[in-house]
Amino acid sequence: MKIYKDDLSWAASQGLITEAQADALWQALSHRSDYRPQFNFANVAFYFGALVVISAMSWFMNLAWESFGGGGMFLLASIYAFCFVMAGKTLYFRQNMKIPGGLLFAIAVCMTPLAIYGLQRWTGFWIQGDPGVYRDYYIWIKGSWFLMELGTIIAGLIALKFVRFPFLTAPIAFSLYFMSMDLTPLLFGKNDFTWEQRLLVSLWFGIACIIVAYLVDLRTRRRNGDFAFWLYLFGLLAFWFGMTLMRDSSEWQKFIYCLINLGLISLSVLLKRKVFMVFGAMGVFGYLSHLAYTVFKDALLFPFALTILGISIIYLGVLYQRHSRAIEHFCDRSLPQKLRQLLPRD
Repeated sequence: MKIYKDDLSWAASQGLITEAQADALWQALSHRSDYRPQFNFANVAFYFGALVVISAMSWFMNLAWESFGGGGMFLLASIYAFCFVMAGKTLYFRQNMKIPGGLLFAIAVCMTPLAIYGLQRWTGFWIQGDPGVYRDYYIWIKGSWFLMELGTIIAGLIALKFVRFPFLTAPIAFSLYFMSMDLTPLLFGKNDFTWEQRLLVSLWFGIACIIVAYLVDLRTRRRNGDFAFWLYLFGLLAFWFGMTLMRDSSEWQKFIYCLINLGLISLSVLLKRKVFMVFGAMGVFGYLSHLAYTVFKDALLFPFALTILGISIIYLGVLYQRHSRAIEHFCDRSLPQKLRQLLPRD
């Protein structure tokens, strides 16, 4: 629920609170939200600058960095990370500037894969052979990247223990997503693996990541920061694309695929997570497209049936919006207490 100053003025005009109370409450709420992510110029500048730095030290890393050698890259990445940690510590703890300070800690965590790569290049230790230059880390699936991903996850968890900044889960979730792909050659013990094997590992890894995100969601309150969002996002990416990109199957299996996506839409309501709605809606739309262009491509009434279905869904949405409070209260009363405890706290 978003609250605007006009809402408090309306409450005062209705006699629910006084004008003085409305002003005091607005000032208190404004101060409380100062350190929450908001779409304003300052926060856009903070996040954009952080993404530029992370990109410069990762995706846009050129081959010239290889001239430093493994020891040079390890030393430079460590110095960068140390400087970012010290600057983040000053902003976050001493100057109480939570967002820029937290972002500097996140940048320091993102230095971890480069530092580990430099150390491995320096020592010559690779799990599954030399993977090539660091720039390939973001392009090619190779088991030798595994330690870089594992180290980033550990660094992110350590940072989260001392700095309660939700964006720190982003490099953790990103590394988990990469790990879901780089685990494939390790699990099968070879670099030459099939597309189906890669998708299968991605699917199950995505499920595991979603479960972890759900457990994090249960243990935290979203008003204190959304620590589960990035885990949900990358978990759904691994699960949904792993499931969707599997080879052609029977019509019955495609129907099961549609039901799973309808289940994701239902989870979006229960967990209050829009990201489930996005992936579920894409899956259902893809199944309907399959029906339209393959199964019922010559059926005259199919477009009309879909139109009626779409209008019916919109109408159900209108009814839900009109009676949402009554429906939510009814669902709360209907659900057993033990089941209600399994839902994340908003």
